[in-house]
Amino acid sequence: MAADASNIEALKAKIGVEREVGTYEIEKGMIRKFARAIGDANPRWQDEANAVNRQYGNATAPPTMMLTIGLGQIEQELAVLPSMAILHGSTEMECHQAVKAGDNISVTIKLANLRERSGRDNSTMVFMIFELIYKNQRQDLVATCRQTLIGY
Repeated sequence: MAADASNIEALKAKIGVEREVGTYEIEKGMIRKFARAIGDANPRWQDEANAVNRQYGNATAPPTMMLTIGLGQIEQELAVLPSMAILHGSTEMECHQAVKAGDNISVTIKLANLRERSGRDNSTMVFMIFELIYKNQRQDLVATCRQTLIGY
């Protein structure tokens, strides 16, 4: 089904506009559950009473845990394209410092780029790049993420 051109234009108007998604408290239980869900038994992600974590201090979050924070906002942004199927194109993530239990992570998002192309059947394909920025309670940059999504 062809995308509604006015909806694509509405999304284009948001290019470069940064919005705060929210702030999330990182709890050690959350870290433990995430590590268990991805099958990562590294002791750094486990309970801080564990002997290895006494060496590292508070339990730290697996770096990929940041990918789960703020993704709901991308879904809301894409709601203006109800007739399009959305595919994941790529994820690029850069971690700047560890996230620890007790940190409060604020997330901002922006649509960094959007371009259109014609598909094989003359339908419109839309390539969108979203950037997410993660900062801790001291406003230190902890991670950046670029998500490329393809609508068709």
